[in-house]
Amino acid sequence: MIYNRTYFNKKDEKEINETLGNSFSFLQILKLRGVGSSRFIIHSVSEKLSHTTNKVSDINYCSIELRPYGILVNITQQLNLFSWLIPYYKLVIFNSDTFSVHSDGSNIKIVKDKNYLNNKNFISKMIKLTAEVRIE
Repeated sequence: MIYNRTYFNKKDEKEINETLGNSFSFLQILKLRGVGSSRFIIHSVSEKLSHTTNKVSDINYCSIELRPYGILVNITQQLNLFSWLIPYYKLVIFNSDTFSVHSDGSNIKIVKDKNYLNNKNFISKMIKLTAEVRIE
């Protein structure tokens, strides 16, 4: 599910919260030591996500936000913000030449550079939350 979240929409926010759960509370954020990544540079996206990236030679960026039952991959396209919802039970992560996130036949590949290295702790936290939710 991909949502255009450039402007606030109550209906979309309600669907996001029903799918992935409400955002973590302030105390939970402190306990987890943050629930958002810094920005990543996008290497490539699948065809289903191609409308969310810039068509010109601009660099495309994304960030990831943790939720209780999944993640939000936020992709910026010029002044627009698109959010890709991925429940933990559909999340698949590959770590090869690029770091990639897959769900329902779509994927996003992230460049392994200094931004990726700065987010190593966040990625470990995301993998740990995914494993905890799948066990329950």
